[in-house]
Amino acid sequence: MSCLPVSRRGLLRTAAVAVPMGLIGSRGFAGNRPAMPSDLAAPPICKAAAVPLTVVSQKRALKLTWNANALCTVGVPTALAKGYFEKRNLDVELINFGGSTDQLLEAIATGKADAGVGMALRWLKPLEQGFDVRITTGIHGGCMRLVAASGNGITKLQDLKGKTIGVADLGSPDKNFFAIRLAKLGIDPVKDVDWRVFPADLLAIALTKGEIQAFTGSDPLIWVLKDRYDLFEVASNLDGEYAHRSCCVLGVRGSLIRDDRPAAAALTEAILEAQELVASDPVEAANIYAPYAPSAKPEQLVAMLRSHAHGHHPIGADLRQELALYTDELKGISVIKPGTNSEKFSAKVYADVLS
Repeated sequence: MSCLPVSRRGLLRTAAVAVPMGLIGSRGFAGNRPAMPSDLAAPPICKAAAVPLTVVSQKRALKLTWNANALCTVGVPTALAKGYFEKRNLDVELINFGGSTDQLLEAIATGKADAGVGMALRWLKPLEQGFDVRITTGIHGGCMRLVAASGNGITKLQDLKGKTIGVADLGSPDKNFFAIRLAKLGIDPVKDVDWRVFPADLLAIALTKGEIQAFTGSDPLIWVLKDRYDLFEVASNLDGEYAHRSCCVLGVRGSLIRDDRPAAAALTEAILEAQELVASDPVEAANIYAPYAPSAKPEQLVAMLRSHAHGHHPIGADLRQELALYTDELKGISVIKPGTNSEKFSAKVYADVLS
């Protein structure tokens, strides 16, 4: 395998010339982690040869959980709308899950659902407890932001020392992410800042009242609030090294992987193919997702998707490495147990179903 300066979209066009599109599998999408340039839709990547599409022999009904309020899950309705599940002989029922992460992972582990999409920085702690769920792919990078009022003197993370930061949930992935970022800057995320909880849609109001000096969140809500209140984006999870890191992941029931690996592979491929569509045509993806985000304008959704790294979705060793990095970082802010071996843990919670 060699590294080639070719876009993922270009690779698919090349593969389609050689083989009918119905025989091309998204395993051909998978390669080493890209060095992301400014054009996130077409990163240079390392590619293996395309492999056949996984089509299960008999129609397979599966239940896939997702959070319809989170734009980072856009690949799920896109896969359904574009027929990516159906062409793999999967009959996928989408379940919009609004409960806790523990409840979600328990539902997957116990067979009430077969798979789910969520955020790595929220999933890793409960996975440490031993839920029988395996992460089969990263889905994309970007969607978490920290914002402040324009002109209030907060323009970088270092300015947050001694300040109050609003969050919708003390266990949220955005809170964990920015706590990690602060810790790396030598700012104690427990002692040097104050995290204060507000309902997500009231965070901007709390900011204007001076009850907080900044707040964190994820798209689409935080983007809409940023535009509506003319807020300044201090940082995001696409800054620096995190431009090369996925934040959203697909988790599959461990027993499904063991008992029906082709179904797990087909489901993973369908989500990866959907992510390719989001990366190459954010306008179409935004139109598919729009009914789930009535408060966002169509042009806002397109801008959000373009700002993310939907072309970045690692599997295999690359995925395992990213999970190990997150595990180390969560240990650094006392979320993951300090004695946890990051390499062994990441190997335990991921599965390479496409090899």
